[in-house]
Amino acid sequence: MTVRILVVDDHPIVRAGIAGLLATEPDFEVVGEAESGETALDIAATLRPDVVLMDLRMPGMGGVEATRRLTRSADPAPRVLIFTTYEEDDQILAAIEAGANGYLVKAAPAEELAAGVRAVAAGQTVLAPSIAVQLVARAHSGAERREEPGPRLTAREVEILRLVAAGMSNPEIAASLFIGESTVKTHLLRTFEKLGVSDRTRAVTRAMECGIL
Repeated sequence: MTVRILVVDDHPIVRAGIAGLLATEPDFEVVGEAESGETALDIAATLRPDVVLMDLRMPGMGGVEATRRLTRSADPAPRVLIFTTYEEDDQILAAIEAGANGYLVKAAPAEELAAGVRAVAAGQTVLAPSIAVQLVARAHSGAERREEPGPRLTAREVEILRLVAAGMSNPEIAASLFIGESTVKTHLLRTFEKLGVSDRTRAVTRAMECGIL
């Protein structure tokens, strides 16, 4: 299966470099490039990419707002992988709350970017190690300040959510736990409802914020 990718970055040289790098992968097709959030929305509506590789800070509409609109305006919506130099936790959470399916930094090696695009295209969650560390630290800090208990998940729900956070797909989780894939889906849907979220990425970050993971 070929993954159709839209690259969004306001720096022409950086954008061309990313597109050229991705184009060397046999299962990738870079279908377009955009220099702003507004342009990304227009191109995505026409070309319908599978994955949008999104920078955060751009003139005009930034990556967070563009992500929010992309993930709510199309059916099916493209998967969005944030790819930026910024590692501030407020930016990370804002992007994920907007609907991003992963967050990598531009210091990542080429193979990590390619693997991240494939994982996001397959419906998995991708977080750079440095980003995951920040989210865990923030979750622990928030847990210390909370007075009210967070959502109550069963041991099995937490176990499955940990495997989701590790980047495993539903079939991989099912095989690992020796249960059916439909059972995994049922547990995840119940977990989403308890956490007040609608997808895997936000479930992981919400669980971290609540001190569950």
